[in-house]
Amino acid sequence: MSEITPDLVRHLGVLARIELDDHEVERLTGQLSVIVDNIAKVSEVATPDVPATSHPIALENVFRPDVVGETLTVAQVLQNAPDATDDRFKVTAILGEEQ
Repeated sequence: MSEITPDLVRHLGVLARIELDDHEVERLTGQLSVIVDNIAKVSEVATPDVPATSHPIALENVFRPDVVGETLTVAQVLQNAPDATDDRFKVTAILGEEQ
């Protein structure tokens, strides 16, 4: 059985700056106890001969080789832009004048 108590849940609520009423404390105490108990069960099964993993299925690199392809010219990129200056998109400032 886990050592999650209502006082511990209240303390965690204070640390997380979450205001918890008595009903929430009671519900979270039960839920956190179940979580801690399940973690303890997994820890019992994990033995030194079982390698630690971060994912149940072995991951491999699925990226394709990086090959430079055909690119657009600056003129092609800017041809449909509403406004452009000095080979750049020109947009309305959305931040204050402090920028």
